[in-house]
Amino acid sequence: MLNNHRTVLLIDDNDVDLKINSKIIKISNLFDEIVVCQSGDEGLAYLNRAMSDGKKLPDFILLDIQMPDMDGFEFLEFYKKLPKKLTEKCLIAMLSSTLDFGDIKKAEASLHVVKLLKKPLFPKELEDLLKKYFSS
Repeated sequence: MLNNHRTVLLIDDNDVDLKINSKIIKISNLFDEIVVCQSGDEGLAYLNRAMSDGKKLPDFILLDIQMPDMDGFEFLEFYKKLPKKLTEKCLIAMLSSTLDFGDIKKAEASLHVVKLLKKPLFPKELEDLLKKYFSS
């Protein structure tokens, strides 16, 4: 994992959560680059731009469930229609401040979601998840 440049896309509408989770990701040294988007729409726009202009696509997306306008599950509906060059290599973990049983079931049912994580992130939990999927 150390040799590869890893990019994480963090999608959350809450400024405080973005700051806390960005800091946790930075401190953990698990990613080389953090891209922050404040809505599902902004996240999709970033992915579409990255695909069309050859920018580095994210390896991992941390996606908040509860956001206004487009929640995390609505984001996934658009995401799964994106080209396979992205969806086959990019993993998604959903983030929630409350682990609602319905959300857990819905997240587990998605082919693109590897885990539902509770906010704030725990570096060890994130590291274990990345080791599981990105062992080099």
